[in-house]
Amino acid sequence: MTEQTERSVAEARAATAPTSAAPPVTPDAAPPVTPDAAPPVTPVASHAAPALPHTTPDLTPTAPDLPPTTRPPLVEPRPLGAPRTWPRDFTDRLTAPLPGVRALARIAREGKLRPVPESLREIQELPFEPGPMPAAGPATIALTWAGHASWVIRIGGLTVLTDPVWSRKILGTPARVTPVGVRWEDLPAIDAVVISHNHYDHLDAPTLKRLPRHTPLLLPAGLAPWARRRGFTHVTDLDWWEAVELPAAGGAVRFDFVPAHHWSKRTLTDTCRTLWGGWMLTAPDGRRLHFAGDTGYGHWFEEIGRRYPGIDLAMLPIGAYDPRWMLRPVHTDPEEAVRACQDLGARALAPMHWSTFLLSAERPMEPLHRVRAAWAATGRPREDLWDLPVGASRVLDMPGADGPARPVGALDDER
Repeated sequence: MTEQTERSVAEARAATAPTSAAPPVTPDAAPPVTPDAAPPVTPVASHAAPALPHTTPDLTPTAPDLPPTTRPPLVEPRPLGAPRTWPRDFTDRLTAPLPGVRALARIAREGKLRPVPESLREIQELPFEPGPMPAAGPATIALTWAGHASWVIRIGGLTVLTDPVWSRKILGTPARVTPVGVRWEDLPAIDAVVISHNHYDHLDAPTLKRLPRHTPLLLPAGLAPWARRRGFTHVTDLDWWEAVELPAAGGAVRFDFVPAHHWSKRTLTDTCRTLWGGWMLTAPDGRRLHFAGDTGYGHWFEEIGRRYPGIDLAMLPIGAYDPRWMLRPVHTDPEEAVRACQDLGARALAPMHWSTFLLSAERPMEPLHRVRAAWAATGRPREDLWDLPVGASRVLDMPGADGPARPVGALDDER
């Protein structure tokens, strides 16, 4: 195991010391996530999802619910741009085996990685409502969905891009089915970019080439050399549970790199040579955003929620999930995304990773219909589901503010 994995196991053992009969948490040994593993979404009366019981027997056990005083303390932020030495690969972080030759042969035989042709008429229904981004001062948190996993986040006076992909086409996939929600020339100055992993639909070299080379890039472990070879000078790569801070007009904004159920590969010979994960952004006033990147459903969500209580908004993927026999370990379906939001204890959910590239076999509009139904089944406030059209924006209210904020370019439920 790597040093980071050993630290995670040690923390879990310490947390569960009073109940010595319980097995230690071993993230490395987590079995594949299956759709049947996610329990049904349960109604929640308040907007803050409570801790849910551990009823997923085929997921790696996690530490029991603990009082706040036993939470692992957040690590001290690391220096920006510090050179790092990483293991040769991160295969031990996988929580499910990668597809083998038989799986690839089955996909080639069945050809089921694209929607059926008759469903493509739904492309014209995909929500696309670009509009001006809201004004955002140092005390404002505002999000604009550019499509797929690309968000323009205004937080603490900074403008941050997540997994920016402004290209019309990426390697190995059909072209975009909706345009980018924000024209590049309409973006404010970019203060930082966070990347979740190195897959082409999340790490887009042509888009990054548009940025000034002094733009701070926050990357998963092992990816810094890729960025430095392309001339970027302010590059920081992090392991899970590590953090950095960026100065801002409203005070320091903290960026923590957190686990995800996924993998990495960019060439024929670099499988899992760099890490993958999500990001927790904490504003100077303590409000928190979780950007999941690409992930399947699993035990990490509850652990993230335990370490970072009071998450205000979770940006979670809801598309690219069919066929489930192949994609369930690495891509949440809409019901699993709602469950993950509850596991995180997040107040609101912003669906993403759909309506942009048709990467798998579900019908184009299916993710939206299913996530709305799953959210309604919980009984949580409708306004806490941020099902934005591509190009739309929304401002995050302060907790306890009177009345929900109406997103710019909001979707009607009839769609």
